[in-house]
Amino acid sequence: MSARTAQFLIAAVFLILGGWCLLGPASVIELAFTESYRDSSFINRFTIACFGAQAVLFGLMALVTRWSARSFAVFGVLLLPFFGFNYWFHYEVPVLTSIGMLDFAGNVTMLGLAIMGWRAARTAEQAG
Repeated sequence: MSARTAQFLIAAVFLILGGWCLLGPASVIELAFTESYRDSSFINRFTIACFGAQAVLFGLMALVTRWSARSFAVFGVLLLPFFGFNYWFHYEVPVLTSIGMLDFAGNVTMLGLAIMGWRAARTAEQAG
């Protein structure tokens, strides 16, 4: 897999999940949050949509920039705290449903892609 393909697939995760939050915040609240934490008030829908807008923005930036091996490495390291977030808010404080754990699946996917992208970019950079 090329570094560019890995980067585009990382962007796709942001665009798909972020787009869902941006365009359907009420469905995100309904499907991703456990009943005791579900609140579909305007401010919560607005907050989820804002979160989605930021994810879409990052996804679009990932499509139009060129990442180096260092970019993939930094991105991979910066993803690690999100695994703690997923664990905490699914197992310790049960906010996220199994569908809400799509965030975890996205993070695992992006971490794998960051490693593959790092390897491909490093090889390309060493080749010259």
